[in-house]
Amino acid sequence: MGKSEDWLHVAHDPRDPNPWLALYLDASGPLADEVKRAWLSDAASRSRQFVLPVVRPLARLAIVLIQLLKILMPNDLTSSRILHRLIVWGMKTFVRPEANWLILRHFHLGSQVLAFIGANALPGQTLPSHPLKPADIDALRDDVFLQHDLNLFNFVINLNRALGGKPIEPPERPDFSMIAQPPLRLEDMPDRWTNFIDLQTAIEVYTPVYQLFLTDNDFWRATNSLQLDEVIGIYASTLLKRQDYLVFLNNKHPLVPLTTLRAGFRLVLHGLSTEMLHALLGRAKAEQEAKAI
Repeated sequence: MGKSEDWLHVAHDPRDPNPWLALYLDASGPLADEVKRAWLSDAASRSRQFVLPVVRPLARLAIVLIQLLKILMPNDLTSSRILHRLIVWGMKTFVRPEANWLILRHFHLGSQVLAFIGANALPGQTLPSHPLKPADIDALRDDVFLQHDLNLFNFVINLNRALGGKPIEPPERPDFSMIAQPPLRLEDMPDRWTNFIDLQTAIEVYTPVYQLFLTDNDFWRATNSLQLDEVIGIYASTLLKRQDYLVFLNNKHPLVPLTTLRAGFRLVLHGLSTEMLHALLGRAKAEQEAKAI
């Protein structure tokens, strides 16, 4: 797992307990060990401790200023091509290996979750889809971030049109064939001395850049897509008859969209919710396979 902290060997001082060690040892969540190690190593970085508090208010100020600029020049600066090339350059040059690994994983996991819901909510039918499975950071140049947002809304629209107003019915034996760990390795991520920016700081920086190079409509749609976490969670938990899975969701409520100011923070929660849901689906798949033996 590359250079992620080996939390099992972190010394414990009862007079000065390590908060990250406590979160690593806590087993209430479903995250796999390798994911939790990468997530906590990133969260415990000096970048998150010292750079994020400076970057976050500046990024939110930039969002306000760009929103005002968009009123005067709504489409003059838009370019998805430039946006994705800037993001790719920034990720390869400045972002920590753990953060890059988690970002790439997110697109794979999101595609698998949607495929699971579609296959089990509409057995025998195939919904239009555009699965995202980037093999490396360079693959993100193909409008992957923008397509990810489109996929969520298109999926909800197509699924419910196909259901025709009927509720989702849990299958007798769910199909987990699409649920698997992405073929991505942490050790393959860029790891030069310049790669020090943590996940939350990177997302805070990218949010106003995202806003600048997208149309106002595209940016608002992207931020509103974060409200769909609860919707996707309800679909999956209904199919598995496990409403308790909804406790791991963070972006609520879908009918009360928030402003764009906290989009960066909510995007991190969206990423964690996706990891949690995918881990729960993986656990359910393992339980089903164990019963079949």
